Amino acid sequence: MPEAGLPFRHVLIALLVASIWGANFAAVKIALIELPPLLLCTLRFVLVAVPLVFFVPRPAVTTRQLLLYGLTMFALQFGFLFLGLKLGMSAGLASLVLQFQVFVTLLLSATVLKERIAPAQIAGGMLAGAGFVVVAWHIGGEVSAAGLVCVLLAACSWGFANFSSKRLGRVNPLSLVVWGGLVVPGPMAVASLLVEGPELITESLARMGAATLWSVAYVVYVSTLVGYTLWSWLLARHAASVVTPFALLVPICGLVTSALLLGEPLPIWKLGAGALVIAGLALTVFGPRLRRVTAGA
Repeated sequence: MPEAGLPFRHVLIALLVASIWGANFAAVKIALIELPPLLLCTLRFVLVAVPLVFFVPRPAVTTRQLLLYGLTMFALQFGFLFLGLKLGMSAGLASLVLQFQVFVTLLLSATVLKERIAPAQIAGGMLAGAGFVVVAWHIGGEVSAAGLVCVLLAACSWGFANFSSKRLGRVNPLSLVVWGGLVVPGPMAVASLLVEGPELITESLARMGAATLWSVAYVVYVSTLVGYTLWSWLLARHAASVVTPFALLVPICGLVTSALLLGEPLPIWKLGAGALVIAGLALTVFGPRLRRVTAGA
């Protein structure tokens, strides 16, 4: 897609990240069986930051920028996401609703960074948005109101973090993930102690089984260290409006892996919502290119 500014190998990287993050929702849901959400978030970023923080140099950003990135990209996004999954959102639907972050990123990029948003991208966003409406329409089954609100808040945090990381320029992506992750454990551990309590924390850690350990390992090392390093690398080299639409592929992998690993059903309405999201992605990514091709014909 040279017209869109993304070389083919960068497209492959974006697709890999989308696949990794899609499978992540099932892994988190499995871990939440034995671990409360805020404790899981704390453990995730303790393991992300340690021991790598002692070997990876601090990113070339200000302390304020690092704190903002860590709090929005990691603490708020995953604190709300894990709460949403615990409060009744299925893993597959959470992977779909979280893609609301695309709208937040595109809006901020257009209004603050003055990046041009093509009409086809706006139309694609509206089409994908119809998929979110379908999900909201089914509150009461696999969708709880509290869970939906939490996942939407997580999406807003992710969208703002995408925008913030774009403004950082070309920063070492691994160092940004590791040092950004270091921001999380302190405030998240305090939140876990206050909300979940020391007794539940102790009991949860004592009963962790093999499935939970493998799930945490995937969430930490594959989804966070690999996924976010590659994502930050892409955002540092391309316009956010070009990169972020690929995240709309995440729910497809999320729906499939959740059905395979967790046995979550795939009724017609859920497939329809996913189809709307994918159609919106196709229009957002390929719409401007097709318009230029037809205009030059």
